[in-house]
Amino acid sequence: MYRFAPSPTGDMHIGNLRAAIFNYICAKKDKCGFILRIEDTDVARNIEGKDDEIKEILTKFGISWDQFYRQSKNLKFHQEFANKLLIEKKAFCCFCTEEELEAKKELAKANGEAYRYDGTCERLSDMEVLECEKPFVVRMKKPNAAVGFSDAIKGELVFEPENIDSFVVMRVDKTPTYNFACAIDDMLEGVTFIIRGEDHVSNTPKQEWIRQSLGYTEKMGYAHLPIILNHEGKKMSKRENSSSVKWLLFSGYLPEAIANYLILLGNKTPCEIFTINDAIEWFDIKNISKSPAKFDIDKLSQINREHIRRASDERLAEVFGMDKKFANLIRFYTQEASLVVEISEKIAQIYGKKDIPDEFKESAEVLKKAILDMGIPVNFDEFKANLMQISGLKGKNFFMPLRVLLTNQTHGPELKELYTFIKDDIKEIVNV
Repeated sequence: MYRFAPSPTGDMHIGNLRAAIFNYICAKKDKCGFILRIEDTDVARNIEGKDDEIKEILTKFGISWDQFYRQSKNLKFHQEFANKLLIEKKAFCCFCTEEELEAKKELAKANGEAYRYDGTCERLSDMEVLECEKPFVVRMKKPNAAVGFSDAIKGELVFEPENIDSFVVMRVDKTPTYNFACAIDDMLEGVTFIIRGEDHVSNTPKQEWIRQSLGYTEKMGYAHLPIILNHEGKKMSKRENSSSVKWLLFSGYLPEAIANYLILLGNKTPCEIFTINDAIEWFDIKNISKSPAKFDIDKLSQINREHIRRASDERLAEVFGMDKKFANLIRFYTQEASLVVEISEKIAQIYGKKDIPDEFKESAEVLKKAILDMGIPVNFDEFKANLMQISGLKGKNFFMPLRVLLTNQTHGPELKELYTFIKDDIKEIVNV
């Protein structure tokens, strides 16, 4: 069982999408279940509508799920398991205030030490806990021995007790922390393998410790994906446009191209251009590099261009919102542009009102009248010869106004090549 568990607190990051794609591929490859879980227990940070946006984006990428639910629906289970840990003395109530903890953190910092919870409330007697009227959180007792796990990318990882510490599992408002809710839900759902970003490596021993403390013995597999770097070689920030999946889609990158690139990043693949369905045949999470991968927007653009070229007429009609008859014209313009919006604009210029520069207006009007009056041949050379003869124009006075009349641009592809794709509409094009 695999799962993708995003939080509805902001736009989906390419790192999140990469994890979703890998989990989906592995679930399909292993012929097992795939869960979409919205981790919404941090109510203060949730953004309304983001859960639906996540589902919409995944659907655009062809990612479907066998089960969907919001983590908050499991609150009663989170509370019951926290109670079980308290009864069994594997967790304790902590009444330390934020101010008290902050003072201890500052002291540790001043002494050049890493802060660790000092066990103040762990030593309270049952009566002291019962009589204390202060608000409290629930903390796990730190383990007595190291906690380790096997990572398909990073190998064997081991964490000593002091690096796990007595961490909080239930907040003052009786809602679970991320690690507690995540550990419980993965246990309840029978998740067997977790693929997520390497920023979760330090969370994994805590989640393992929670499940061990609850007597859960099923083995969990892990793969923590290296971070994605920007063009400067630094960790990609969520504030960078290209890190947002929504921004990439809006900018004109196809979902299939984005997925292709994210699977390709830091991976050994049998070919460069492929679909998610292709990847299901050969993908192996162990082939992902341990090193961070650099995000190259130019490489993504090149891959996008290839996917536009290879797309079916039906897919291009869907993506571009145009009739299927424009499919070959769309493919033709990949020689000049890589993005849907760029190609759409070029085609819109052809079929839209022309802005003729003053120096070409007179010649363009002559050409327009000639085109509307003449028969349109299949061959460009014949079209050109007939048009030159009828208009009496030649050289720059012929080609420049003709280009503007057909494309609304003074520069562009060879008119001879373009003619093949627009000849049937050429009278409509010049008469807008």
